[in-house]
Order: sequence, then structure tokens, then C-alpha cells
Amino acid sequence: MEEKKETFTYTYSAKEQEEIKKIRGKYAPPAKEETPMEQLRRLDGSATKGAAVVSLLVGTVSVLILGVGMCCTMLPGWEQYFIPGVVIGIVGILGAIAAYPIYTRMVRHKRAKLAPEILRLADELMK
Repeated sequence: MEEKKETFTYTYSAKEQEEIKKIRGKYAPPAKEETPMEQLRRLDGSATKGAAVVSLLVGTVSVLILGVGMCCTMLPGWEQYFIPGVVIGIVGILGAIAAYPIYTRMVRHKRAKLAPEILRLADELMK
């Protein structure tokens, strides 16, 4: 009788394993709660995100308004559109100037609101 030799071979590929883990991570439920350090980082980042979005939106819209005002001043037959164009441009400039104070005020307000929780987490982590 002939003896069959069955062997098992396995090829390990770190690249494939990483890809498998990445794909599995998309479908698996979150494994654990957020650590205090992760929570501290998230809270710190959230203090500026909303303010940045609002100030960028205000600045972008203001610059577009400034552009409309500039277009009005350069139209042919500009005599009738020049003064309204200047006024529209000034409104755009004022809006663009206001974007940074809006940002700082919103960040200050959000930080004051988050301060107790951030200080509690920082004290917990420093022990």
C-alpha cells in the first residue's frame, strides 16, 4: 500500500493581514469605549471646529460680495453702478474683516463651555 503524505502549508503576508484588518474594521462594531485621553483630544478639537467652519463661511461669502461690488464698478456705463458697487464692496470688506473676530469669540465661548469637563479629564489623567 502506498502511504499518502498530507502536509499543510501556510504563507503569511503582513500586507494581506493589514488589508484584512482594515476591511474588517469597517464592518465591526466599535470594540471599546473612548479612553480619557481620546476624549480629551476630541473635546479640545471640538472647541475650534465649529468656529472655523462659521468664520470660513463668513469670509468666503464676504469676499464673493466684495467681488460683486468690484464687478459693479467696472461695468460699461459705470456711472449708474459705481456708487452701489462701492457700497457693496465695502460691505464685503467689512464682512471679511469680521471673520476673525467671529472665530475668536466663538472659540472663547466654546472653551468656556468645555472647560470643566476638560479640566476634570486632565486632572484624572495627571494622577
